[in-house]
Amino acid sequence: MHTPIATILEYKGSHIYSVPSTTTAAGAVREMNRYRTGAMLIIDGGRLMGLFTARDVLKRIVAEERDASITPVSEVMTTDLSTVTRDTNIDEAMEIFERRHCRHLPVVENNRVLGIISIGDVSRWCAMVHRAEAESLRAYISTGLTT
Repeated sequence: MHTPIATILEYKGSHIYSVPSTTTAAGAVREMNRYRTGAMLIIDGGRLMGLFTARDVLKRIVAEERDASITPVSEVMTTDLSTVTRDTNIDEAMEIFERRHCRHLPVVENNRVLGIISIGDVSRWCAMVHRAEAESLRAYISTGLTT
């Protein structure tokens, strides 16, 4: 699909849920639960520092038996991020998800975070488009074919 990521952001909204890097891992998890999201952007002074995900909780807190109430999120966040721009298309984003084995991509332009998309956002968008196309074809076939 050549649809730009900007279209998904417009559809889902470009809410930016973030915490500073000094927040504890437990504090970041509370915010993730509060906003019902699987990832929290880590932003200091307007600059994207990393991403803290449910996967980070499992791998870097639970598996390492760390105390989330005292561990700064800066020690357990993902810093090797892939990002996209508003002009990145859905096919390109899906390729990044697959290649990087990640589920979230911050949308960044000119060092400014514009939002975040998840693999779920892209899947929902694709399903919606396919349903609309199928309905359009059904309507065409039921009204457009005469012999």
